[in-house]
Amino acid sequence: MSTQSRHSAALGRRAFLAGAGALALAGCTSTRQIEQVASPVKPLPPAAPPIYYALPNERFPIPEVDVSKIDRKWWRTDVDYPTAEKVGTVIVDTPNRYLYHIQRGGRATRYGVGVGRAGFEWAGRGHIAYKREWPRWNPPDEMVARQPALEPYSIANGGMGPGLNNPLGSRALYIHEGNRDTIYRIHGSPEYSTIGRAVSSGCIRMINQDVIHLAENVRDGSTIVVIPDPAMSNLVG
Repeated sequence: MSTQSRHSAALGRRAFLAGAGALALAGCTSTRQIEQVASPVKPLPPAAPPIYYALPNERFPIPEVDVSKIDRKWWRTDVDYPTAEKVGTVIVDTPNRYLYHIQRGGRATRYGVGVGRAGFEWAGRGHIAYKREWPRWNPPDEMVARQPALEPYSIANGGMGPGLNNPLGSRALYIHEGNRDTIYRIHGSPEYSTIGRAVSSGCIRMINQDVIHLAENVRDGSTIVVIPDPAMSNLVG
């Protein structure tokens, strides 16, 4: 065999071996499971239930509630609530940050609330004297004296007009004890992230959608019972 023939044969053998090796590798890769690492997916924010949808037909359109900012335990719901109080009574459980509207059959509609400083300053039995849609806010003179920045909204200056930024929100329920105004209010608030907390101002804050629901279902003259919070007694007076 000539040198050229031997060289050609060697090249042929190498080509065959290389091809066989490639086939073997192809066989390995075709049968092996390829592990894919999933990219982390950012969870979608929880969808608002219908009770917290936007209310575009209000005098001042109310946006949808961002329920990711409110623990589900503060959402409006119907619960068992046995009580000796008559149907229609409103009970404010200040220590636990809930408001109950008593229904028939031992049930109640429960709302989460935020409690402002003024909300700790009165407790006992009274009645809901009247309600207002999109109320004006008239901070008492004592509050203006403590916070001079509120002077433009003083009673003498006519208070603050209604709107989404008004501290009383979309509705306010005014509480009297006999013929006396307690200065205690149940009202809406756009600051729904404060629901379930003690806050620096206001009385009993509710989500705007919730206070509208309450105002639609409670009658003027209805009894209200406010349970005090002993832990906040230092704020009284």
